[in-house]
Amino acid sequence: MIRSIALPDESATERLGAGLAHALRRGDAVCLYGPLGAGKTTLARGLIRALTTPDQEAPSPTFTLVQFYEAPRFPLAHFDLYRLTRPEEAYEIGLDEALEDGAVLIEWPQRLDGRLPIDRLDIELEPEGGGRRARLTAHGAWEGRSLDV
Repeated sequence: MIRSIALPDESATERLGAGLAHALRRGDAVCLYGPLGAGKTTLARGLIRALTTPDQEAPSPTFTLVQFYEAPRFPLAHFDLYRLTRPEEAYEIGLDEALEDGAVLIEWPQRLDGRLPIDRLDIELEPEGGGRRARLTAHGAWEGRSLDV
């Protein structure tokens, strides 16, 4: 499945994340691609708040590399791999365990050098006019899944 969605503003990007939260299952990954400032963290924040609480702090894990959230359905881990130098580092900081325990959001998944989770939704964000465009591509268990977006 490949789907393209126009996101005219930041709130539309957050709503996309919130809509994806309903389809997210234990063992799933959402991989966020795009240049700096494309809206990856904004989309992640919408998803995190939909799974936890509307006022959940959801800072970018750029410097901590990973943030963990306890959600009612399952734990969620938000990884930012921008500063990694080797794909193995993602697994050293708990990517495999996070997938076993719950679900993961991964910013800069290209740092995994092709070692991506099988059950994942790839989202490419790119600037378009004053907003963005999201291109969603499903893999593994995400294929054929109904998305509320």
